[in-house]
Amino acid sequence: MTESTRDTPAGALRHEFEAIATLLAGSPSPAVREEGKRRIIALFRSVESGLAELGRLKEEIRGLVERYKQLAAGDAAGAPGIIGQPRLHQDHLGASTFIEKGWSLISLGDPDGAIQALRRALELSPGDVQAESLLGWAQMLARQYDDALSSFSRVLVREPANALARVNVGYICMQKRIFGEAIEHLSRAIRLDNDQKATLYAHHYLGLVYLERGMYQDAQGFLRKAVVLGPSLTEAWYDLGRAQWFAGGHDAARESWTEGAAANKFGPWARRCQELLESTARGEEVPRSRSS
Repeated sequence: MTESTRDTPAGALRHEFEAIATLLAGSPSPAVREEGKRRIIALFRSVESGLAELGRLKEEIRGLVERYKQLAAGDAAGAPGIIGQPRLHQDHLGASTFIEKGWSLISLGDPDGAIQALRRALELSPGDVQAESLLGWAQMLARQYDDALSSFSRVLVREPANALARVNVGYICMQKRIFGEAIEHLSRAIRLDNDQKATLYAHHYLGLVYLERGMYQDAQGFLRKAVVLGPSLTEAWYDLGRAQWFAGGHDAARESWTEGAAANKFGPWARRCQELLESTARGEEVPRSRSS
């Protein structure tokens, strides 16, 4: 056993185990055997206690993982996707295992790994709508927009009323600057109105489309609706403020950024709202692009 290994909790216990084994080697005297017995009992209790503590720590780590997933999902400003643990169907092929793995990898910020897992899920369960939807989301986060568009299109062939898939298609069209198609898909998702999250993001992305086109009044209308539907969606507050600023409503813009900064103090878009409050107070320009 190396010195560095001995310094670990398991290494210290292993060291004691080896010491007891050496003590009891050969033909030890009764006194030595008694000492060995005492140390074996103490070692067993230490291991048992350590296992219990590690078990509790393991469960607490699971809680940390779930918390990280929530934060990562909230930070995935790029697509509505599927926020929250997806409901997995039971199967006999193991596809649900790869769907769950794909979801976890998306939440942990590894879209490439998620793509691999979800493709495996579709090999085991061809046409699975949930796997296809998650695959499209992972591809979108990886900026593989053409592949993502194909995945969501397959979902819409099977489920034309799948509003989330339609919103994601609208988002991809917006990213590709195909604004007419983006407006068509996002407007249809609003008309469907069968998924609260899809309706929220459809309003937000329509606001972004009009913001990109310099149609600030139209952008404000959709972005105001977005913050009514989702007051904690800090990126919508960020974009509403920009639309107001470019339309000349500087005080209104600052109010929106103040709301956004307060909505989720630890989120990235809340920080960006705060940064705009500070930079405009210094007389600096507001970025025309979200990526600026």
